[in-house]
Amino acid sequence: MSTETAAGRTPRTTPRRGRIKCVVWDLDDTVWDGVLLEDGEVTVRPAVVAEIRRLDGLGILHSVASRNDHEAAMARLRAAGLDDYFLHPQIGWNPKSASVAEVAKALNIGLDTIAFVDDQPFEREEVAHALPQILTVDAADIHTALRTEEFRPRFVTDESRTRRAMYRSAIERDQVEREYTGTSEEFLATLDMVFTIAPARPGDLQRAEELTVRTNQLNATGRTYSYDELDALRRSDDHLLLVAGLTDKYGSYGTIGLALVEKGRPAWHLRMMLMSCRVMSRGVGTVLLNHVMGLAKADGATLRADFVETGRNRVMYVTYAFAGFTEAQRDGDRIVLESRLDEIQPPPAYLTLDIA
Repeated sequence: MSTETAAGRTPRTTPRRGRIKCVVWDLDDTVWDGVLLEDGEVTVRPAVVAEIRRLDGLGILHSVASRNDHEAAMARLRAAGLDDYFLHPQIGWNPKSASVAEVAKALNIGLDTIAFVDDQPFEREEVAHALPQILTVDAADIHTALRTEEFRPRFVTDESRTRRAMYRSAIERDQVEREYTGTSEEFLATLDMVFTIAPARPGDLQRAEELTVRTNQLNATGRTYSYDELDALRRSDDHLLLVAGLTDKYGSYGTIGLALVEKGRPAWHLRMMLMSCRVMSRGVGTVLLNHVMGLAKADGATLRADFVETGRNRVMYVTYAFAGFTEAQRDGDRIVLESRLDEIQPPPAYLTLDIA
């Protein structure tokens, strides 16, 4: 018996609103009617195009995992005006599971944030067996399966609508970086990066909530915050909610960081620190943390920071350790780290720091 529900989904992961970040599509008898290499001419399905465009408007990305001739398939997508929607398409003869995993790696997102659409039960089962975190969808059921809670972000922000363009800019940057012959720092210096830090405003809160939900690897506690919670904390005299953004000569990365501090004596307490995975390779991961450290020191306090092990955010513990934090308390997976702020690193020379 098939493990899929009537809606065509494999319920291997607990449903979570807005968890899907990318839909990976098969092509033959899924995006189009027919088999390209057998039929020669195939007809793109209007209903599929409508779903791709609808999800793109919500900030959900798209890619391809197809057993096909790469050049022929891309030519057909270009002719249909669809090629720009698909990031890092995997078109060749590898197992679909390997192709989906490659998409996740290229986009730097978790496997549990991907849905895979295919008309063939065998292909869906192959992916589900190799990558059980993936949500598999029968191509015949996209009208219902792609409209569940997992595909519905709570907010659709301006940044959501331009997410694909941000990833396209990242692809261009990465290509230039691969061809660059100097050191990593020399390359970063060519980007003209500007890192901004400012107190959160009401207009920032939808994206702030979205960032707490979507960020896993670089979220120090794994906790999510609602719009109303963030708004109350923003207005609290005892708290400081900071948002960080990043731009370079290729465009904007959008809002890429959040910090929530509870001010007090003898220590400020960093309740939330997170950075978007989009900037992991840009050498800016500690800029927001160092800024908070400087603010606490200027106020005559030490700084404590919460860390909760989630299985995916170990890099944040390492970030704190390199910044001079040591364990002050431990209760199971919850750790309180502390720094006396004896040494605070300046921002790297290859970026401009803009403090509002």
